[in-house]
Amino acid sequence: MNELKLTPIAYIHTGFSEKFGIPRQSGLAPDAFGVIEFVPAYRHPDALRGIEAYSHLWLIWDFSKNHRAGWSATVTPPRLGGKEHVGVFATRSPFRPNPLGLSCVKLERVEQTADAGGILHVSGVDLLDQTPIYDIKPYLPYADAHPEADGGFSAAFSERMLQVEFPGELEEKLPPQIRGAVRDILACDPRTAYIHDPERVWGVSYAGYNIRFTVRGEICRVVEIRNGSEFRTRV
Repeated sequence: MNELKLTPIAYIHTGFSEKFGIPRQSGLAPDAFGVIEFVPAYRHPDALRGIEAYSHLWLIWDFSKNHRAGWSATVTPPRLGGKEHVGVFATRSPFRPNPLGLSCVKLERVEQTADAGGILHVSGVDLLDQTPIYDIKPYLPYADAHPEADGGFSAAFSERMLQVEFPGELEEKLPPQIRGAVRDILACDPRTAYIHDPERVWGVSYAGYNIRFTVRGEICRVVEIRNGSEFRTRV
């Protein structure tokens, strides 16, 4: 069998310091921003020529926190209660034979810097901070968009979003530039899918803040904001 050795071409900087709370798919949190910085070997000034003509990009990246020996033919998606087995290739589970992720992000702008060359500002990210990126390709609407496609078992969850109640005095504790992202993340319901205790206080970390919240029915209510990376979410 032929083997392909992959080398990261870039790393992405995001507000997600841990896996819990990351949107389950790219684009679900439009205000979650990221910055892609290329490694020195790929900072050639011509490598990004013409990329600003595209509005969206495909990122091929590494599930770098999910490397493990061996693989399983089936996985148990949280959205199905964490007990029903589905074929690994019928899911986007991070536990795969080759731990590769695929995300479609919006290209906000290209910035030319003196020390890091061209960097990409993107939004709608679903990647952990410092995730290695193996390749970047333009999104082509005429070929990549299929509105008629069947979404399988995931279709039942595609439009479910929580209503977020964010008391003003708490929201003001967050920098204005991350408030939209925090609302997006909470609306996506980051909880473990099969735990529905309305009294439980959850915590999701983003951009150095820990946002504590409860969920009753379809209402997510923020109850506390903690500032500092020492507060880690317990799932």
